[in-house]
Amino acid sequence: MNYLRTAILLAGLTALFMGVGYLIGGASGAMIALVIAAATNLFTYWNSDRMVLSMYGAHEVDRRSAPELVGLVAELAGRAGLPMPRVFLIDEPQPNAFATGRNPENAAVAVTVGLMNQLSREELAGVIAHELAHIKHHDTLLMTLTATIAGAISMLAQFGMFFGGNRDNNGPGIVGSILMMILAPLGAMLVQMAISRTREYAADNLGARIAGQPMWLASALLKIESAAHQVPNLEAERNPATAHMFIINPLSGHGVDNLFATHPSTQNRIAALRQLAAELGGAQAAPSVGANENYPPQGPWGRSSSHGPSRGPARGPWG
Repeated sequence: MNYLRTAILLAGLTALFMGVGYLIGGASGAMIALVIAAATNLFTYWNSDRMVLSMYGAHEVDRRSAPELVGLVAELAGRAGLPMPRVFLIDEPQPNAFATGRNPENAAVAVTVGLMNQLSREELAGVIAHELAHIKHHDTLLMTLTATIAGAISMLAQFGMFFGGNRDNNGPGIVGSILMMILAPLGAMLVQMAISRTREYAADNLGARIAGQPMWLASALLKIESAAHQVPNLEAERNPATAHMFIINPLSGHGVDNLFATHPSTQNRIAALRQLAAELGGAQAAPSVGANENYPPQGPWGRSSSHGPSRGPARGPWG
């Protein structure tokens, strides 16, 4: 998806926010909603990284406290032509990761303890390269803004349930208020998902090129997908609006699929990475979803996964 379409979808979210404001308070309500949206976006622009990192209890690490992790991020950032982002560790058993920050100069990469414990060094490199791709594409700010606006629409729609009338047209009425409370957040979620899912494909592609081996990321996605179904992320469950920021959906409720998914299917992402590997001339046997459910946990500096070298450190273009 190109940036023009992304901008249109983001504008659609803002318009939906104003529409809910109009139903609650007429023209003045729409203007108030526009002001709130602008103020919210401005606040998010300057504070998005601190907000999300604090929400997940992330603590910053450096070359003294996590030399291998920070060194790997530095090597990949240099390969991507990016400034060195801050690196954070989240005390969370579910393997996952996300990037945040308003621009590449003020970016952060956060990984969970579970990710460090269960991925090989090559797989971890694929995940970090994916997050660096989000930073290079300026997706981190975009996805935080969509989460903020979508959350504000949900709150405003619920607020309108109690204050649905205005002097000009008496509001949408009780039936209209109920529909607004249901449909407005649904519409916001659909737009949010459309933005998130397409940006994931782009980050997979660039991230694989940064790491130099698309199948490292494919193998990592398979492991994270399997673990995410088994290990709950309680903080993500309490803040579902942030789920799309992670490399794999951290939420345990996977009853809804396709239309309401925060991420593209792992099968489709692996297929795209396999095609890219073939194009780059380094195709390896692609993992199949569900074939690695009982993989043994491996630390990032232990033995490589079955999709990479069998022993010793990875010899990719970054190391």
